[in-house]
Amino acid sequence: MILSDQSIRDAIAAGDIVIEPYDPSRLGTNSYDVRLGKTLATYDDGVLDARRHNKISTFEIGDEGYVLQPGTVYLGVTEEYTETHKHVPFLEGKSSVGRLGIDIHATAGKGDVGFCNHWTLEISVAQPVRVYHLMPIGQLIYFDVEGDIDTLYSSKPSAKYNERSPLPMESMMWKNRF
Repeated sequence: MILSDQSIRDAIAAGDIVIEPYDPSRLGTNSYDVRLGKTLATYDDGVLDARRHNKISTFEIGDEGYVLQPGTVYLGVTEEYTETHKHVPFLEGKSSVGRLGIDIHATAGKGDVGFCNHWTLEISVAQPVRVYHLMPIGQLIYFDVEGDIDTLYSSKPSAKYNERSPLPMESMMWKNRF
């Protein structure tokens, strides 16, 4: 079941959902709008290797915005830091963003109960498009969980994205054994 605006407000009041900074005007009927953070990143190498640590270079979006180009994976980040302790968060792109040909995630739209961080965005575009720091980029939708949680994401030894950071995080696939 998707949480309504009132249920999201109640969960925030109870400390089950944390959104920093929180702005009530960004709360929708059943979602919360998040904004694009100031930092973007691109991978340094033209060929990525799933078995090794692929390095990234970060840069900031200036006041004039930044033009994203097709054929490049940009790692972005939400301005908002979030925590979810009892609900499953999903991050989806806003329809206005999609209509500009911007995809904000390739595969990682679902978070885990216990995820506590800024969201890294896997941004790709269909044609060149200028983006701006603090522009609405996505919406968080929260689902109820049925049953008890044995291990929150934040306490899993295998969790690769627990270190709090306002910067985009590169793939940590290389930490898996395969």
